[in-house]
Amino acid sequence: MTAPHATPSPATGTTLVIGATGTTGSRVAARLAAAGHAVKAAGRSGAAVAGAEPVRFDWYDPGTHDTALDGVERLYVIPPVGDPDPAAPVLPFLRRARARGARRAVLLSASSIPEGGPAAGRVHAALPGLFDEWAVLRPSWFMQNFTGDHLHARGIRADGVLVTAAGSGRVGFVDADDIAAVAVHALTDPHAPDTDLVLTGPRALSHDDIAAVLTEVTSRPVVHRPLPHAQMRERLARLMPPAFAAMLADMDRAISEGAEDRVTDTVERLTGRPARTFREHAERALLAQPGGSDQPG
Repeated sequence: MTAPHATPSPATGTTLVIGATGTTGSRVAARLAAAGHAVKAAGRSGAAVAGAEPVRFDWYDPGTHDTALDGVERLYVIPPVGDPDPAAPVLPFLRRARARGARRAVLLSASSIPEGGPAAGRVHAALPGLFDEWAVLRPSWFMQNFTGDHLHARGIRADGVLVTAAGSGRVGFVDADDIAAVAVHALTDPHAPDTDLVLTGPRALSHDDIAAVLTEVTSRPVVHRPLPHAQMRERLARLMPPAFAAMLADMDRAISEGAEDRVTDTVERLTGRPARTFREHAERALLAQPGGSDQPG
């Protein structure tokens, strides 16, 4: 179990950022490097990341794990996306990391997944027994889902339609930059959080609210088209494995029932600045793009 009086470790060792070209991983790697921390940027291709040492890493290829872990004291852990049982590859890796001297791990989970729950919830439950210094980030759904390369964003760009089974349920959507800022704090502060952290934006918004903001910011009409749960599941199953499609449709239904209708002060409490609003995010992400008219949670 967690050591009750573990000595805080100074943020001097190398941090391994898994998924370093992804939505949060890229931001965490960039912030750490900009602050002068040694970073290993891990990904399947081993692509170069500014200010970091690139390293090839594949959850399903243990032969890539030891090289990635050489000299590493801290880990930013993004479980494999789309795997219904990420604990199977992640927990053996984390045990290996601990045995090789890693002292702190920060896991990216989701606000919709409790400790001991499905998917990353099993990793969450095991983390305190593996590391004396740890944190689990449980962000709400990303604002980038509506402005980046997510299915929602593609639908908005293609025909101005946002399709969900979330009904009028509200979500405290959070900016990935705010998630990264909290992650860096959790990785580098002398005292690890040693808890889970639910991260949200400053307001809970419905998907109708999101469509309205996007319409105002871009001057292009965007509408939210709600679907029944079964139709949403069938729609998603044409694009991804059925089990994952069902899980996403179930998450939408949970939103419709109020499961994500909350806000927290975690971003401001840990970073010293307010969480970004969706309008601020949309203006920055969309108005800066050519023509003016960027994934858990």
